[in-house]
Amino acid sequence: MNPLLERAKKVMPGGVSSPVRAFLAVGGDPPVIASARGAEIFDTNGRGYVDLVCSWGPLILGHAHPAVVEAVSKAARDGLSFGATCEREVLLAEAVLSRFPWANKIRFVSTGTEAVMSAVRLARGATGRSRIVKFDGCYHGHVDGLLVSGGSGLATLGTPASAGVPREYAELTEVLPLDDDAAAEALFARKGKEIAAVIIEPLPANSGLLVQRTAFLKKLRELCTAHGALLIFDEVISGLRVAPGGMSERLGITPDIVTLGKIVGGGMPVGAYLAKDEIMNFVAPLGCVYQAGTLSGNPVAMAAGLATLNELAKPGVYERLDATAAMLSRGMERALERYEVPATVARVGSILWLSLQAGAPPRSWGAVKQEGAKLYAAIHRNALSNGLWMAPSAFEVAFVSLAHGDAHVQAATLAFERAVAAAREQS
Repeated sequence: MNPLLERAKKVMPGGVSSPVRAFLAVGGDPPVIASARGAEIFDTNGRGYVDLVCSWGPLILGHAHPAVVEAVSKAARDGLSFGATCEREVLLAEAVLSRFPWANKIRFVSTGTEAVMSAVRLARGATGRSRIVKFDGCYHGHVDGLLVSGGSGLATLGTPASAGVPREYAELTEVLPLDDDAAAEALFARKGKEIAAVIIEPLPANSGLLVQRTAFLKKLRELCTAHGALLIFDEVISGLRVAPGGMSERLGITPDIVTLGKIVGGGMPVGAYLAKDEIMNFVAPLGCVYQAGTLSGNPVAMAAGLATLNELAKPGVYERLDATAAMLSRGMERALERYEVPATVARVGSILWLSLQAGAPPRSWGAVKQEGAKLYAAIHRNALSNGLWMAPSAFEVAFVSLAHGDAHVQAATLAFERAVAAAREQS
């Protein structure tokens, strides 16, 4: 074991600051990272890997992009924190809202979890209702009221998925299955007047990549409108990645509130929520919904986000991302076919997921076969030994950045093919 990992385990739970980093789902000891640049990440033993995690999504430009590093360095020299509105904050707000033209105002926070927590509070304050609807398989950060799981029924009261979440609080959350119009209609018929908001990842990407039918998402929009509830799109992962305006632009569906994170901070801790004036005017100091944060709108983080969005505004950026991800997806699928693994690669833009089961990729968490996790663990361990950094969970997605060139894709494809071959031999 790496001596640094041993030291980490003595001072941090599991030696990590986020559970999935402990590699419990895939086995082995997680490398300790020393640095990263472009499409590669390096551990403290000097080993380099082609990175398909990209810090779980924020690094759409790749690691340590020169424009972002320069912007952060300059901002840091101007001051690390002001606790007051700064110019970069205004510029980033304008840049984000220009990509979501249906919204009028944005509020910056420090994380995606905080953005979701604030959006839910805002929905409750704006509607005067308490009940929230979420979907099985969608993850919205570690917000108490959303860290819940469903039972076996079509629509179930949320039950705590973590110790420390009071059952009484979780029961204000209804859990529905994804891709099920009838279940959503039935819930609204029974409890429509109690529902403050429906929150959904329009591109669920935390339990596999569960690509939803546009018709299903439109149905949710219709139900919310008809019953006076708000529709929240959690675009912490998909926002600014699948299109400048996220899935709402890609689908042509306008939610009431969007939450952002990851890319909006350019690798720094930033989250945000945005909506029309009629909703955002409920937020203090204009209204009665309180939300605050000492480091919200932090000038260094704003600089990183602004530099990232400036790069993303250049012509052809999203087309390049799509082409690179398509090349990687084809290479992975060829390897799976060669070794007769019943699997597909689900992809939307630069987000990919290895669906280790026969047939088309699933659209709901209930349709995801858990048996694939064992094979994925073997693939992951062998990929790591071949210089490929993949997410340490069978149900997390992969990301491609603008730093991934043809050589990186070829190296990743070769490492993946070797990993699949070795995993098949070992099974």
